[in-house]
Parts: sequence; C-alpha cells; structure tokens
Amino acid sequence: MVSTEYERRIAARFATFDQDGNGYIDREDFNAAAKSVLAQFATAARSDKGQALYSGAEAFWQGMAGIADRDGDQRITRAEFVNGAAKRLRDNPDRFAEIARPFLHAALAVADGDGDGAATVEETARVLQALGAPEDVAAAAAGSLDTDADGRIGETEVVTAFARYFTVPE
Repeated sequence: MVSTEYERRIAARFATFDQDGNGYIDREDFNAAAKSVLAQFATAARSDKGQALYSGAEAFWQGMAGIADRDGDQRITRAEFVNGAAKRLRDNPDRFAEIARPFLHAALAVADGDGDGAATVEETARVLQALGAPEDVAAAAAGSLDTDADGRIGETEVVTAFARYFTVPE
C-alpha cells in the first residue's frame, strides 16, 4: 500500500476520536466517550467503575497528546493525528495499545454485567455503539472480537484488536 493510501485510512480513524466533530481531538472528546459509555450502562460517574473509566480516558488522552500534539495547544488536528501519532505508532502498535489499555480495561469493567472479567459480545457491541459505531457495525465488530467463539471478550482480545484497528498496518 502506498503511503498516501495508508494516510487516508488513518485519517478515517480520526473521526472515531473526534467525538464532537469539531475537527480536532482534545480532552473533552475522551471525557465525552467515557460519559457515553457510562450512560449506556447506567453507571454513575462517581462510582468506582465510573471514576476508573474517567481516569482511563485521561490517561489515554495524555498518551495521545504526548505522541501527537506537536504544537502543544492541547488539541490534536487531523494532520497531527496522521503525521504525528499514526506514523509514529505504525511500527509500534504495542505502544498504542498500552496508552489505550487503562481506558479499555475500565470500559470492559463497566460493560461486564456479571463481573467475571469479560464482557459478552452483546455488551461489547453496546460499548462500541456508545463510542459512535452504528448498531450493525458494532455488532459485527464485537462478534469478530470473540476469537475463541466462547461468547466472551476479554481485555487481551480488545486491546489487540484496538491497536490493530487504529495503527492500520500497511
């Protein structure tokens, strides 16, 4: 794949983070994502799970800003995302997974209705919908995460898939 195709595919991922559609990613987008997940599962922001999700969102934002916010204005433009974050992470998807892990771990905990450490495919689809995926896309994506077909999705499956999706290998 040529570099411009790679950049086009990465730029399409930008909208996933730009929750409010204002053309840049900032701390508020991460807070909005946490708030949406909590609302989907009727979980209070002040609960332990709610606080963990907001803390995970903040850690994710800090990691992204540290990698991509080249001008230090606390906003990541599409160009910064493509040129800074995406290209730097292309060869190291594990780095991206690690900055996302606290948020993903907390989101799974919110979704995990029975507290067994894994979310069902349906619960995972609800998280994806809360983050902006259309219902059919969320259902298909959640189903594909269940790699061992046991109906449960754990942190390792989510973190690996998340890194793969957002680092878009060539």
